[in-house]
Amino acid sequence: MSVDTICALATAPGGALGIIRISGAQSLEILSRIFTKDLTTAQPNTVHYGHIVDKTSNLQSPTSNLVDEVLVSVFRAPHSYTGEESAEISCHGSRYILNRVLDLLIQHGCRMALPGEFTQRAYLNGKMDLTQAEAVADLIASTNQATHQVALSQLRGHFSSKLSQLREQLLKLTSLLELELDFSDHEDLEFADRSELLALSKEIDTHITKLARSFEMGQALKQGIPVAIVGKTNVGKSTLLNALLKDDRAIVSDIHGTTRDTIEDTIDIQGVTFRFIDTAGIRQTQDTVEQIGISRTYAAIDKARIVLWIIDEEPSDEEVNELLKRTENKKLIVVRNKSDKINDNSYNLLNSPLVAISAKYGTGIEDLEKAIYEAADIPALTDNDIIVTNARHYDALTRSRDCIQRVIDGLQMQLSGDLLSEDLRQALDTLSEITGGQITPNEVLGNIFKNFCVGK
Repeated sequence: MSVDTICALATAPGGALGIIRISGAQSLEILSRIFTKDLTTAQPNTVHYGHIVDKTSNLQSPTSNLVDEVLVSVFRAPHSYTGEESAEISCHGSRYILNRVLDLLIQHGCRMALPGEFTQRAYLNGKMDLTQAEAVADLIASTNQATHQVALSQLRGHFSSKLSQLREQLLKLTSLLELELDFSDHEDLEFADRSELLALSKEIDTHITKLARSFEMGQALKQGIPVAIVGKTNVGKSTLLNALLKDDRAIVSDIHGTTRDTIEDTIDIQGVTFRFIDTAGIRQTQDTVEQIGISRTYAAIDKARIVLWIIDEEPSDEEVNELLKRTENKKLIVVRNKSDKINDNSYNLLNSPLVAISAKYGTGIEDLEKAIYEAADIPALTDNDIIVTNARHYDALTRSRDCIQRVIDGLQMQLSGDLLSEDLRQALDTLSEITGGQITPNEVLGNIFKNFCVGK
């Protein structure tokens, strides 16, 4: 790990205040060279008022070397974010001031931090594991209540704790089998009851499979749950999108075939982001461009988790059958538009939820939003819930599950302990990759932290 003392701006420039972070063994010594107080003997977790000054300035005016009036927070190793000697300078938010303070720090021995280097040092110094480090980036990037809650749960170590329990169970299995191998000269000696091993392996497999399956929901929460708005031309799809967004996002016209490409935008419903896709109207047409739009409509249905089928009259059996074929394994909501003109609520299609609305006047939109949220089937999230949102974690869980399933198959086929032990060891190693319990290659660390913002 680098022994340099690093510095970086930790807040976006242009605000009323800006914070500059410093971390490394020489943090307080370097800071004292540009601060009006000696901080080398400062107590931990204390705040100091003073001025940043350029003590090397040759100008004679008593205020010419004054840069800013600041507050400095001091954190002592190992009780800091990075586990190192650290400080934070709270300055005024002027770009000139912030750049000047950074320049002075660099002149006196700091270097600019790389993206994510503060959090990387926290990991390397044992302040957090890799899952918690990655949760920092997820927390910063969270855009709704659900993603914020998932990231916060991971940052608090709930995912790490679950993985630790699984590793302990795997280690118990591995230890028993390897103990038998140490006494291989005694053929009748068996430390591990095979029926108990099988039961425990199946239990571990269940937990890992549950974690891996949560990845689909985790990705949906991070990227927005895709909802396709489909129907014939001129039934009010674009009007509905505008009503949901409360903005004139899509062109609305009485002319058939106005929407010829997909239009996407997002809204939050009960703390969850939904990504709505307005599509071209489905009809028979000879227009080449409109045909391309309709093909994209079918592609949008394929990608969607929820499909809103907008109708303004009872569809034909042919239309119903076609939509059933297109929306297999999707959550379908039938939306009867133009309720201001049509009062018939008697028909209900496909045993799917039916919501009557007037997109033009905004009536029934709240009922539709409620139906959309229920169709998403989002589990009630608590602080202890674990939802996998990271592709790296999902990959490792999948590989670990494959190893465990080989162990289960091997136990059922009564394979020898050395073969079972090898698969168990691989399962243990792949789970350890998630938290960084093993020595993690530099290229993996680099890939994890390269997308962090500078200053974090």
